Amino acid sequence: MLVDFNTLPEESRVWIYQANRSFTEEELSEIKEKLDVFISNWTAHGSDLQSGYTIEYKRFIVLGLNQSLNAATGCSIDASVHFIQQLEKEYKVDLMDKMNVSYKQGAYVAYKSLLDFKKMAKDKAVSKNTIVFNNLVTNIAEFKENWEVPASESWHSRFLK
Repeated sequence: MLVDFNTLPEESRVWIYQANRSFTEEELSEIKEKLDVFISNWTAHGSDLQSGYTIEYKRFIVLGLNQSLNAATGCSIDASVHFIQQLEKEYKVDLMDKMNVSYKQGAYVAYKSLLDFKKMAKDKAVSKNTIVFNNLVTNIAEFKENWEVPASESWHSRFLK
């Protein structure tokens, strides 16, 4: 059951998929249509899942699920992963690789491999104040408060000495 992402309860579970590039306006329009269809039909053991999505900075797909109504199951999570993998193939984009880091450089969102980010931290090209995207947040409350944070307040801090 598709609902507006902003109406989901704070404790709703989130999954964040970061793209290795920005989507074009045309791609965003198509992806939103595909997300509308997928989420409208997303179920767990035949029960509708109250869920929504947002796309941030033209590169982060965030799925939200109100688990207080119906929780995601292994099969429903598999279905969402399969859907994201289809988007990867269709748009020739990487959405599943968790070994990459996105961070802000002014108004621009940069994307680097974890190895490159570590090297940048060592070379002082990024600092504890660099705004990073913590894609490990698990619910909407965390997404709102702890998704875009200074590197010093995220798991990224381990690379900043």
